[in-house]
Amino acid sequence: MASRRPLGRRLLDAAEGGGAWLLFGCFRLLPVAWASALAGALARAIGPRLGVNRRARQNLQRALPELSDERVVQAIGGMWDNLGRVAAEYAHLGQYRVYEPGGRIEMVGAENIRRYGVPGQRAIFFSGHFGNWEVATLAVTQAGLGVAEIYRAANNPIIDDIINYARSAVGSELVPKGTIAARRALAALKSGRHIAMLVDQKMNDGIPVPFFGRDAMTAPALAKFALHFGCAVVPVRVDRLPHARFRITAEPPLSYPRTGDAARDELALMTQVNQVLERWIREKPDHWFWLHRRWPE
Repeated sequence: MASRRPLGRRLLDAAEGGGAWLLFGCFRLLPVAWASALAGALARAIGPRLGVNRRARQNLQRALPELSDERVVQAIGGMWDNLGRVAAEYAHLGQYRVYEPGGRIEMVGAENIRRYGVPGQRAIFFSGHFGNWEVATLAVTQAGLGVAEIYRAANNPIIDDIINYARSAVGSELVPKGTIAARRALAALKSGRHIAMLVDQKMNDGIPVPFFGRDAMTAPALAKFALHFGCAVVPVRVDRLPHARFRITAEPPLSYPRTGDAARDELALMTQVNQVLERWIREKPDHWFWLHRRWPE
């Protein structure tokens, strides 16, 4: 509960939250392309000077040691630019129309979403913090599918409220990770709806799964739901294009084993999931959020 947080923490939350609301309002007043460009430029200028930038550089160099120093600097600068743009684009999520010809989003593989709009079909749509990950679920909801979107709440409850206010335009049921997430996700699947989730964050009590050649603690929830309900597992990638535009690609569903050995099957499926994310990131390292503590130190 917010009231149980230390006073100093609550005051800092209020200051950060007030600033975030102000920025959100300013970005909303600007055309989306202008807001995105401005926020990207600010983040690119400030981010590399922050202490946390060392973690991004370390993660990138360990994951992709073949990159030159110049390419590492470019990728990290691109990451900050992308993060700034994502922050500004929250204020404009309601303007994006995935299936509108000539709009800001190019849709590839729409059939890999629409096919699950019939009764009896269940799917888990997954992505990572890649490009603007917040628009990925729009491809599902705007295709007419009901979906519960599992997310990690922001540490600052005021900023979390801002993000969820922006996400309300997506049209999904928002399910915060925690004690109730599994129950609400199960209810969604049992009622014929689907699940959307980001799967690239560290989970201390997860399972070790290879990711860029090293084990990364990975939440097995996707695999548990998929194996229990026989869900299709559909990768949904969002590539950033110029001028706050995107290409959403719904890839064909993964083919995964069901041997009856739960632990073995979960590991096999999550290994496939991490391989998909790794492929995307290798292609466009500047699109991914390298600031995560994804691997053991």
